[in-house]
Amino acid sequence: MSQVIMYSSDYCPYCMRARSLLDAKKICYDIINVDVDPAQRTKMCALSGRTSVPQVWIGDLHVGGFSDLWALESQGELDDLLGTEL
Repeated sequence: MSQVIMYSSDYCPYCMRARSLLDAKKICYDIINVDVDPAQRTKMCALSGRTSVPQVWIGDLHVGGFSDLWALESQGELDDLLGTEL
């Protein structure tokens, strides 16, 4: 199973949706909260080229935000990336 990392904010509805999707799949993930550490937001922007949260990585692959994560789920590709069989 690939490691999942999500840069997130406490009050972001899209972050909550991304967490809910991953939780429903029983996926363990690490959250990096950009609210409490501005340096992490700077790092996220440098790594992703994006300023919005959430930003999700599965292993070394930058998936993008919630819309990108949901698109993978809708296309039936997310489980393969996560290395899960549901």
